[in-house]
Amino acid sequence: MNSINEMFERAKSSPKHIVLAEGTDQRIIDAAIKAVNKKIAKITLLGDEKTIRTLLSKSGDTHQEILVINPILSYEMFLEDFCNLKVTKSIDLETAKSELKRPLNFANMMVRKGLADGSVAGATHTSKEVIVSALKIIGTKIPEGLISSSFIMQMPHNSKALKGAVIFSDGGVVIDPNAHELAQITIASSETAKSLLNLEPKIALLSFSTHKSANHPHVDKICDALKLVKTLNPKLKVDGPLQFDTAIIPSVASKKAPTSSIAGNANIFIFPDLNSGNIAYKITERLGGAKAIGPILQGLNQPANDLSRGSDVEAIFNMVMVTVLQAQA
Repeated sequence: MNSINEMFERAKSSPKHIVLAEGTDQRIIDAAIKAVNKKIAKITLLGDEKTIRTLLSKSGDTHQEILVINPILSYEMFLEDFCNLKVTKSIDLETAKSELKRPLNFANMMVRKGLADGSVAGATHTSKEVIVSALKIIGTKIPEGLISSSFIMQMPHNSKALKGAVIFSDGGVVIDPNAHELAQITIASSETAKSLLNLEPKIALLSFSTHKSANHPHVDKICDALKLVKTLNPKLKVDGPLQFDTAIIPSVASKKAPTSSIAGNANIFIFPDLNSGNIAYKITERLGGAKAIGPILQGLNQPANDLSRGSDVEAIFNMVMVTVLQAQA
């Protein structure tokens, strides 16, 4: 059984309530039906009920187990709480009403108030819109905490260097993290690996240099991040800077980093910036044949996840599954 199948079985063992903000998108409709039929989640769709029910019926939903809420008609249920949020206290009443009629904000208020266990959006909204709404309403686990992302990379069966599923971070959110931000991304990614994949984290902080084989500020940033991670979480198994081949191939590791317990065995890969992380996950997916699930948002107080606007039904279903597992954790 591969890691995605294992994730599915765990999600099915304790389904959660997930709200999908973009309820009139056909891909969302089909993914919602699949999630309910596969018994991994209870689903609420947001949008015009007549439109959504018509689409559900055309897609074969005959049980009507999926809930539908129209934020334009139901926004008042959250109006007082929304106005009392720290970041919305200064806005006037009419602006607050307008904001709550937006499905993204309504969905995250459902999560904040415990009426749903997690939200998923991004099929028609930008990543910035999804993250800003979640940050404003759900907030971060720690004050002034960083929101970052991970990708689960399920490697193909014929992969020689990497087996099973691994984590790539950050490929979706933080453009140019400093050492402190890299440390936060590292710790958050270790928690993602444990909660979603049951992995024992073995983390490689990646660079063009292995340890101090090169002298450059970009290498210094990785060294500083490593020190911070070890200070914040001394028990975490982490090393860096490591070149990618050193991180995954034991024979290379024995030459370039013979004293490292991570080199040659890493399963979490922290990239130095968004350029490298995003390029790497897409190369691994498109040329290497891996299945990518993400971006999985990290650092939020409650589960809320983003989708690529190019997501197909399987990708949306997988993100619902991930959000269920986050809610379980």
